[in-house]
Amino acid sequence: MESIKISAEHEYEIFFVDDWRSELAKISDSYEKVLALIPQSLYSLFEISKMKLENVQFLATPEGEAAKSQEFLAKVWLECGNFGLTRSDCIVGIGGGSTTDLAGFAAASWLRGINWYAIPTSLAGMVDAAIGGKTGINSGHGKNLIGAFHSPKGVYIDLEFLTSLSERDINAGMAEVLKAGFISDSKILDLAQDAKSNIAELIWRGVKVKAEVVSADFKESKLREALNYGHTLGHAIEKNEEYNLRHGEAVAIGLVFAAELSNITGNLATEIVTKHRELLASFNLPITYKQGEFVRLVELMAGDKKSRGSKLRFIGLSQIGKVIWLESVTSDQLKQAYERISS
Repeated sequence: MESIKISAEHEYEIFFVDDWRSELAKISDSYEKVLALIPQSLYSLFEISKMKLENVQFLATPEGEAAKSQEFLAKVWLECGNFGLTRSDCIVGIGGGSTTDLAGFAAASWLRGINWYAIPTSLAGMVDAAIGGKTGINSGHGKNLIGAFHSPKGVYIDLEFLTSLSERDINAGMAEVLKAGFISDSKILDLAQDAKSNIAELIWRGVKVKAEVVSADFKESKLREALNYGHTLGHAIEKNEEYNLRHGEAVAIGLVFAAELSNITGNLATEIVTKHRELLASFNLPITYKQGEFVRLVELMAGDKKSRGSKLRFIGLSQIGKVIWLESVTSDQLKQAYERISS
């Protein structure tokens, strides 16, 4: 597949490759020292200890969101110092979105910024987390509240990683793919009817959507907020569930909520809301959330990065491919939307 370019604080490419190990070797040839972060489970699965790259040091990370703690970031910084990383060296994140978020922020903060590369191993990482230069870790107050814009020097997508994923992880990643379809590329929604046969094109199109938005608005002055469709409630649900739900599972619920809110505010046709529900459910993704959690979720959403002062802001739709900003939503409208997704 053709590589995709992104123009941010610097230009870089997303490459679709056949052998991630050889790409890592090429990266190592360009630097004196490379610190590679990889989840412990993948360290074992890919037999990292057998890789013979003399100037690459691997650091195994905790699984999932546990890697994005302030405590583990301190361990990464300590490793950077022990290894002697200089501004002419780099960090590589090999893993899902949590790993690339962590690797990118460690690179952004070490010596005020060194180069880094992403090798995403999850579907969600391939189409979303590894792309765009948003890096960060979690705070006790919410997800990704500590972060920086620091783009990678390159992203390497090897579809072979998909064979190592569970059906649940593939489905969770599809929530981000479908999001790209709803906000920009309706062809994605058609291809998703037979996702297994069309997975390569779905990933390429999902990456293309994000690349175009990021290139137009790197620092999220407004346009890039479109990529957060479904994420305001989604992030709150993740925090409420103590990250026991996959990111894409929480986002799936958030997508339905955002569609319902768009409908309640008179912006989106009911049949498009139904399309959200049917497509997401076809991947066994949750589209409802438990009753009695509304007040708690509103509190969590108030800490979202898109909030301004005391006002909750949501990304909505007026039609497929047309994003709108919902900035004057009433508490009654929020309650009504939540009632529609409550189980």
